Amino acid sequence: MEGSVSDSPLLRVAVNVPLSREFDYRPPANAAAPVAGCRVLVPFGRRQQVGMVLAQVAESALAAEKLRTITSVLDDVPILSAADLWLIRFTSDYYHHPIGEVVAAALPAALRRGKPLHAAVERVAITAAGEIAHESLMKRAPRQAELLETLGGAGTDGIDAAQLTELLPTWRRAAQGLFAKGLIAKYEVRAADFDESLAAAAQHGPTLNNDQLSALATLRRSDRFGVYLLDGVTGSGKTEVYLQRMHDIIEQGKQVLVLVPEIGLTPQLVGRLRSRLGIEPALLHSGLTDSARLVAWRAARTGTARLIVGTRSAIFTPLKNPGLFIVDEEHDHSFKQQEGLRYSARDLAIARAKHFDIPIVLGTATPTLEMLQHCRNGSYEHILLPDRAGGAKPPAIRLIDTLRSPPTDGVSEPLAEAIGKHLDADGQVLVFLNRRGFAPTLICADCGHIAGCERCDSRLTVHARNRQLRCHHCGACRALNEHCSECGQPVRPLGEGTERLEDTLRHRFPDHVVERIDSDSTQRKGAMAAALRSATAGDADILVGTQMLSKGHHFPKLTLVGIVNADQGLFGTDFRSSERMAQTIVQVAGRAGRESRAGEVLIQTAYPDNVFWSTLIHGGYRQVSSEALAERQLTHWPPFTHLVLLRSAAHKKADAHRFLDVARQHLETQAGTALRILGPVDAPMARKAGRYRAQLLLQSTDRAKLHRILRVLRPLLEQHRAARKVRWSIDVDPIELF
Repeated sequence: MEGSVSDSPLLRVAVNVPLSREFDYRPPANAAAPVAGCRVLVPFGRRQQVGMVLAQVAESALAAEKLRTITSVLDDVPILSAADLWLIRFTSDYYHHPIGEVVAAALPAALRRGKPLHAAVERVAITAAGEIAHESLMKRAPRQAELLETLGGAGTDGIDAAQLTELLPTWRRAAQGLFAKGLIAKYEVRAADFDESLAAAAQHGPTLNNDQLSALATLRRSDRFGVYLLDGVTGSGKTEVYLQRMHDIIEQGKQVLVLVPEIGLTPQLVGRLRSRLGIEPALLHSGLTDSARLVAWRAARTGTARLIVGTRSAIFTPLKNPGLFIVDEEHDHSFKQQEGLRYSARDLAIARAKHFDIPIVLGTATPTLEMLQHCRNGSYEHILLPDRAGGAKPPAIRLIDTLRSPPTDGVSEPLAEAIGKHLDADGQVLVFLNRRGFAPTLICADCGHIAGCERCDSRLTVHARNRQLRCHHCGACRALNEHCSECGQPVRPLGEGTERLEDTLRHRFPDHVVERIDSDSTQRKGAMAAALRSATAGDADILVGTQMLSKGHHFPKLTLVGIVNADQGLFGTDFRSSERMAQTIVQVAGRAGRESRAGEVLIQTAYPDNVFWSTLIHGGYRQVSSEALAERQLTHWPPFTHLVLLRSAAHKKADAHRFLDVARQHLETQAGTALRILGPVDAPMARKAGRYRAQLLLQSTDRAKLHRILRVLRPLLEQHRAARKVRWSIDVDPIELF
């Protein structure tokens, strides 16, 4: 097909579709052509789609008669800079993901939908007639009365529609009649701008110790690009070092971006940043409304916000004058997106810092082996904080042999005695189990039948409070029956979850407050922040929780950590199992004894003689990671080789495998000796949410060649007829293989 050359510039546009290409359009006939970084509305198939202009070009591969004209220009000036577009293109190229979908992931939801950058906000207010009619509606229209009461409490300015939806999810149904009668009214106002002056005056922090001062001096050596791994034991005062360096950068008039792994970490950290730096951080995470997220995004883009704190997707936030990136808890797996665009926010932060020529600090007590290897070969600088700040001592770690002291409902007698002892001494206790629900299995005592998910190859988890069986993989849910569906005999829960532990501890320690913190107990908006406030203040005597409690939280009264069922990772099939297990245990153990009182950690295990425990207890995480690196080098796993995982899922098992067979056949013609191909094989959970899953693993020591092969492979797979029957993905640098 012959291409076309145009006297006026053509537009190369990224459209949010799963195709690895860009699309050419003509600009509007009677208007200036939009430049790169502007959004446009374009005809795509039979629909209108929001697209992003990536460039103006002089010619197109399409014939002139096939070029379509954009429908409208949505932005008068670019909303994304050249640096922002560089990050989008880099992400698309490195992770081999359609660039239109990368653009969509990088934009707030409102901008993805074509809303203006400075959006008008819909507000709803009660009228004078509505105030009069409120009481008369109480009996005959209680929902309308509830809406009027809510609006009445907000005064004449009313409430944002988005906020009203959070308070009363079904308010629009009740509002229809009230609008018609003139009892309420809606109007639009310009969205509020971000105000960083809301914070109180900055407060002085503690005096830094010699290790912290040395670390800070290293960070202050240069404002140019460099990757600094701040490797400090839990409680060593990494955040104090961050704060001093942040202050330096902000005083220069530059911006600081801080990435945290989860929303749960945000309130405690933000409170500390706010009080110490005296400015209000702009927050970017999934817990915000679309309008609030857009306000923060806009403030970062214009430079109004000098401090930006966010979770994974905040890495795409435009910055007017960046000066420093910080990735807190760099080891955390939450920084890797596991669906759709499978990117690592930590790795993109490093690439983006290099592009901006600014420093980046990676903070953790348990560095990933990849980051440690970069330090060993001199690419990154390794900064150690070996001791706890303020004279606090590391907790003493002791094993409990569960074969000698069998647990009852998850708690052994030695652990129960230690809990009582610490509570009597006015200490706080954390009991950790990385498994939510009441019990992981429901089993028939007579025929041995186990309740399983009909859509997944997994067991259903017992949630006793709600009398439900739930699948934690696909979300399926059914009523909890007391009799076996196969033979009719009584069934019983087998194993422990956090819900069961909570009940056990309430029964054993009835005079103490037990607080469970997991993804089930913190689903309501604000529940996580409230639970953490209670835990930090010491209002809860015993905390029961999952890994949500292992990450960066500071509980001043906590003196005992009990780890239940610690053996889950000892015999994992993933080559990262021991690394992850050590990280989790060190992180959760680090919550104990962070103030003046000594901490204690008790670990329940059925394998106390396993060499892993002696290595961890006597050599710490440093020894575990050193031995793991030596093993990885010997067995040729990352960080000494590079991995790519191709996944497929289909309603028929044969279709999932057939698609990966196509990929393998192509790869075998390209591979040579530099590429190792493993599979296709069934995924460890071969069926999930009603689809059969398979995977193909690529392994190579030559990263550049691996990417060259993938650049050819992706378009080929997109166009192959086998792709029509499957959902598939390419995962570069996967962290989950099984």
